[in-house]
Amino acid sequence: RREADNARDVALARAGYLVRRNGYLALTSESAIAAEVASILPGARRLTAAIGSPAEPSAAGLASLSMETAPASSGGPSAPVAASAGEIDASRTREPTTRSILRVVTTVVASAFALYLIYRLRTPISWLLFATFAAVSVSAPVNRLSKRMPRGAAIAIVYSLLILIPIIIGAILVPPAVQATSDLVSDFPSYVDDISMTVNESDTLSNLNENFDLVDKLEDFANNAAGSVGDVATTLASLGAGLLGSLFALFTILVMSMFMVARGRSWTDAALRMRPPDEAAAIRRALDRMAVAVSAYVGGALAQATIAGTAAFIVLKLLGVPAPLALAVVIAVLDLIPLIGATIGAFLVAVVTLFTGFPTTTIIWVIFAIVYQQFENYVVQPRIQGRAVELDPFVIVVAAIFGGTLLGVVGALLAIPSAAALQIAVREYFAFRRSYGGAALPLGGDETPSHPTGPVAPHIDPQPG
Repeated sequence: RREADNARDVALARAGYLVRRNGYLALTSESAIAAEVASILPGARRLTAAIGSPAEPSAAGLASLSMETAPASSGGPSAPVAASAGEIDASRTREPTTRSILRVVTTVVASAFALYLIYRLRTPISWLLFATFAAVSVSAPVNRLSKRMPRGAAIAIVYSLLILIPIIIGAILVPPAVQATSDLVSDFPSYVDDISMTVNESDTLSNLNENFDLVDKLEDFANNAAGSVGDVATTLASLGAGLLGSLFALFTILVMSMFMVARGRSWTDAALRMRPPDEAAAIRRALDRMAVAVSAYVGGALAQATIAGTAAFIVLKLLGVPAPLALAVVIAVLDLIPLIGATIGAFLVAVVTLFTGFPTTTIIWVIFAIVYQQFENYVVQPRIQGRAVELDPFVIVVAAIFGGTLLGVVGALLAIPSAAALQIAVREYFAFRRSYGGAALPLGGDETPSHPTGPVAPHIDPQPG
């Protein structure tokens, strides 16, 4: 019996079905499992005949017996013995047991309940995901500061800056926005008069006005603008209530991410201690690389937005556009959105220039926006962000579209670092398979398992004799 088991192992190893994984022998494909199952009945009959038992072996006895392989042909590997067609058909037509039906029903019910819980908890789950992203993003500056001061002080400094930055941005944007809105409502009739004069001086614009009656529509809108102040106030009140809810969500996310930064490493170490050492090392390496990539992307995006805002502020200041600092902040914030953010910001500023310095200021701004976007796309972005994420441009476009479709602006912001983290996880997984999986068949079946070069460990019968 031992000799038959050893012969089976050698035959399967030569055929590429049996490999060594983490020091143990394992099957590599469904064909190997089918080959051994097909050899159960003939092998059991021969073994029982050899020990002199005339009775047909029972199912329990068959399960306890080892599989046997046929002798090798001249110069070829040993092959498993096939079962008869009747035996295979009988196994295929076997009725499902009550236990298997109960298992399927339990799985379906548990899956439905899990999906229901996810739906009901979708808001806190999204907060948890955002907190995780924030914690990973600030881990790099916290680690750098921790080398010069206690980690608690480093966390306090970084998160104080995170809280101050939105406050500073709001202080810069809100007063000019309120003043600009008030000036626009009061001065809109004069703007309409200027546009009307420009239209009358141009034959092309005059023809368009005759066909579409643009000036009259603008005059009607100007006359109704003063009466719409109450509606605007109501809208602002609704926006204020929504802003309070957003501030509460932001505060909750910051608190959760702070706990993750402070205790996340110990949580990760505790979870990895339950895994084998080689697997734990691979997971830790993947997590570290993902954290570095996400932090580098966020830092690069902030640097790119700062450059865009600074350049816009200089140009707007030279052109004499009102509130250049507020408009520059708008440009910087929108520049964080991949693909379309810079275009949206440039368009909004161009609309503002229509009321402040049309047409000279508008033309100069449009030319600057086009030139700077080319400079950003081909010089700034590849140097700052390309090295951080190492993603193909096609993948970046697809990730941004998918993220924006699923979660809007927030999804577009998180799509590229998430795609970079996923790419690192996949690469580390296949690297682990190559390093510790021996000759195991990779996912997808593109490669065939390599034949073992070392001797195959003999099968050991657990029962003496």
